[in-house]
Amino acid sequence: MSRDEIIHDGVSIKIYGTDEEDKVIVRFTDDITAYYKIKKAVIKDKGLYCNCISSMICRALEKGGVPTYFIRQLSDTEQLCYRADVIPMEVIVRNVIAGSLAQRLGLQEGTVPESPIYDLCYKSEPLCDPIINDYHAIALGLVTREELDVIYDLTHKVNDILRPLFAGIGITLVDFKIEFGRLADGRLVVADEITPDNARFWDMETGMRLDKDRFRHDNGQVGPAYKTVYERLKTVADVQ
Repeated sequence: MSRDEIIHDGVSIKIYGTDEEDKVIVRFTDDITAYYKIKKAVIKDKGLYCNCISSMICRALEKGGVPTYFIRQLSDTEQLCYRADVIPMEVIVRNVIAGSLAQRLGLQEGTVPESPIYDLCYKSEPLCDPIINDYHAIALGLVTREELDVIYDLTHKVNDILRPLFAGIGITLVDFKIEFGRLADGRLVVADEITPDNARFWDMETGMRLDKDRFRHDNGQVGPAYKTVYERLKTVADVQ
């Protein structure tokens, strides 16, 4: 399969068209940024770890009945996916209070809410990706009410699949972000990667952060933390 024009030139992932109109190649990079790209670095093998983690998670989601844009892993850093019209809206799932939610509401990091908290975020760089609610999402024309119901249902299923999967390898799935997209036939699918770049993973025994927060807060050992998630997940996930 030949690679075509670049569709998305992001920091952590780059997306290329292919000679098949309905398929794209997603390439994971070693680049990492924080604080709206003010802080930058290159982490050796981060692209490999994130690609493999994302691929294993997508296979677990598909097996659990959650449709994704993922088709198969092509190499250490690339995967083949269906082309999707991505909705400019993130769904943030918070199983444990951490990060911006703790700061915004004055809550203690590490607090476990009675039930998972769901936030919506409007993907708009000029507006710094503001938090929105259901009514905003519909008023902005991002989704219909019916689509939003499907998105919430699928997000709930994603969390129900991943929380026990990670608990089984001694990792707390603190929070994560996902985006959804519409395939050519209109079906809604998860059209995003879940990796330590956009999710928080805490070691259950030590509380060690195994995600991008290590880079944000200058804790060091970013690559080894990502590698830990990859190696543990590989012991339980379908890696074929």
